[in-house]
Amino acid sequence: MKSIKLSKKTEAVLQVEELSVSFVQYTKGLQQKNLRVISSLNIDIHPGEVLAVVGSSGSGKSLLAHAILGILPSNATVEGKISYKGETLTPKKQQQLRGQEIALVPQSVNYLDPLMRVGKQVRTSVKDADPIKAQREVFARYHLKPEVENLFPFQLSGGMARRVLVSTAVVSGAELIIADEPTPGMDTASVQEAIKCFRKLADDGAAVMLITHDIETALKIADRIAVFYAGTTVEVAPVKDFKGKGEELRHPYSKALWRALPQNDFIPIKGFQPLPSALPSGCLFEPRCNLATSHCSKVQPQARIIRNGMVRCIHAT
Repeated sequence: MKSIKLSKKTEAVLQVEELSVSFVQYTKGLQQKNLRVISSLNIDIHPGEVLAVVGSSGSGKSLLAHAILGILPSNATVEGKISYKGETLTPKKQQQLRGQEIALVPQSVNYLDPLMRVGKQVRTSVKDADPIKAQREVFARYHLKPEVENLFPFQLSGGMARRVLVSTAVVSGAELIIADEPTPGMDTASVQEAIKCFRKLADDGAAVMLITHDIETALKIADRIAVFYAGTTVEVAPVKDFKGKGEELRHPYSKALWRALPQNDFIPIKGFQPLPSALPSGCLFEPRCNLATSHCSKVQPQARIIRNGMVRCIHAT
């Protein structure tokens, strides 16, 4: 099935259609099995847009980023289609674009080269400006003192290391920026500066994918929110729909996630997200859903466009 596209004035920079990611695993007796951790995942992102990807741990957010960049481990199998500017992202193309037109702000600070001073690492990402000037300006923006440029990664605190990673993406001039949980460990001022910078990058024409657990932070800068659950997209909605009691949202999980926030009703979601080895045969949220019927347990719902948003739920109106 082709992914459903929402109407946009510009062509998508990134188009992910029916993406599935499986990993080969060995059980007792060296029996081989394929563990599918992402299935039928669809998103798109356009120039000038911040798309926030939210969901609990294990929902497939970081794996999506790694699939786009072509940095999944060797035991992974990828199905479906990932396109960049209308061209299929082959492994060769991914290697050419990675760190150039597509930049990653990774979740782990281990992506920093432990043997290179951090100032030099940031300068290697500068393409169209004076590297030293660009690096020093971005460090000042993120409250990194001048002497930090001469430090090695092991000499940085966790928050400092994350600010260096954000700096690297900011100076790269990339057209697609994937920020995977970029702000944990930062102080409040640095968090605000970082998210403002991502918003400015989008306003200047870049496409920004912000992967985060923090819906509140996402709402401050995003244009749309993609809600992930158990390895698939259950809803993509405009930011304006995240308000009140969640009446404008389409999927029961999105509504439950919204109402579970402390500033809303603080109502916990019953049950647990299923493990990849024990996925339901029908709707992935069916075991936890108050609206579930017998039909919901049979087939995973197809993606539909409702009220200018995408949803996978037969009950959505």
